[in-house]
Formats: sequence, structure tokens, C-alpha cells
Amino acid sequence: MAADLTTTNVLLGIMALVTVLEALALIALLGGRFLLCRRMTRLIAGIEERQVAPVTARVNAILDDVKGVTSVVKQVTTGAEAGVHWGVARLLRRRA
Repeated sequence: MAADLTTTNVLLGIMALVTVLEALALIALLGGRFLLCRRMTRLIAGIEERQVAPVTARVNAILDDVKGVTSVVKQVTTGAEAGVHWGVARLLRRRA
């Protein structure tokens, strides 16, 4: 008597179909992820271009101004220190 393999063949066919569907779903997910990553990269670049770059330019300008003010203050302080030394030396010479 020959064994009836119809049920086994149907189950194997279903398993093969499910495997193919899983592979297609995985390919679709990977493609979607690639498109999402590309879109996010463009979005981040746009945000950087529109918002971060102008703020960076303003901060650099402020830092340049602070650098200039600091150098002026340093020069004034050095001049004032020299004036104080000169004044103290003059007072000491007068007393002597």
C-alpha cells in the first residue's frame, strides 16, 4: 500500500510560501529603512543649514567681540598698572 503524501505536500507548500513572504517582508523593511535613513539625513542637514549655521556664525562674532574687548582691557590694565607704579615711585622719591 502506498502512503498518501497529499497532506505533507500541502504543508510543505504552505511553509515554502510563508518563507517567501517573510523574505519579501524583510526586503521591504530593509528598503523602507534605507529610505527613512536617507530622508532623516537630508532633514538633519537642512536643519543644520537653516538653524545651526547662523547661530554658529553669531556665536563666533560674539567671541570675536569678547576677544577684542579683552585685549583692550588688558592694555588699559597694563597702562594703569604702569601709572600706579610710576605714581608710587614718585611719592616715595618725594618723601625721601
